[in-house]
Amino acid sequence: MNRLADAADWLIDRVGGFTAWLTLAMVLLISGNTLSRYFFNASTVWLQELEWHLLAVVALWGIGYLQLRGTQVRVDLFYQHYSARTKLWIDFLTALLVMLPFSLFVCFLGWKFAAYSWSLAEVSPDPGGLPWRWAVKSLVVSGYALLALVAFSTVVRTGTQLAGRGPVAQPPEAPHGA
Repeated sequence: MNRLADAADWLIDRVGGFTAWLTLAMVLLISGNTLSRYFFNASTVWLQELEWHLLAVVALWGIGYLQLRGTQVRVDLFYQHYSARTKLWIDFLTALLVMLPFSLFVCFLGWKFAAYSWSLAEVSPDPGGLPWRWAVKSLVVSGYALLALVAFSTVVRTGTQLAGRGPVAQPPEAPHGA
């Protein structure tokens, strides 16, 4: 199981790196669109749609990476005072009872949503828009599938530590002040 968790973490890390580069591309695209609109009075629908297409990729694929690396927003008022073992229990139960079922539920619902869009070969309703609306809707499924992989990895790793088969390590913490 640990090998599967390692493979899931490896995949999430690669996807996280990819989304980091997409974030840079998105910032450059938005800057370019803004400058061309204000200085050259030029704007295209497809470039504006590409902005939110990239935002969807970054948000839906990046959430798994953020969760894996422990950079998610957490209420540390109580959590910071818990022992390492209590934190492991909280992380284990949260991943098992909340994150994994919720991710799978969204994948189940999103699959129908995306499949319908694929069956229509859905495109942008705007003139000059992008022809890949179906692909953007598919990001819901893939993003939450990646989050389900993170939940699986968390369950395996924290479960191993709780069972005494691994070192009881502190869960990843978000850097304070960041």
